[in-house]
Amino acid sequence: MQAAEKISITMTAEQLRAIRESVAAGEYASTSEVLRDAVRLWQRRRQEDAERLNAIRARIRRSLDDPRPDLTGDDVQADLDALFAEAEAENEIKRA
Repeated sequence: MQAAEKISITMTAEQLRAIRESVAAGEYASTSEVLRDAVRLWQRRRQEDAERLNAIRARIRRSLDDPRPDLTGDDVQADLDALFAEAEAENEIKRA
């Protein structure tokens, strides 16, 4: 285990009660274990959020760097109309 540092935190009575109940139920050995687990989850969530944000930024960058010409609103609408017509035709065939 890494060197530990003792800290003081302030919690609501409800939060502390939930922690103590978890320890009393045997889910954790101590309140410190509960809080270390919470910090690990928080760290994992921050890492996952950072990875998602990096993926979004990469998609935006690829989009901005895409050499293809921009589509007009009319182009997009025409493409959507074609997709909806194709889906509707497939649904008609399935119903028949």
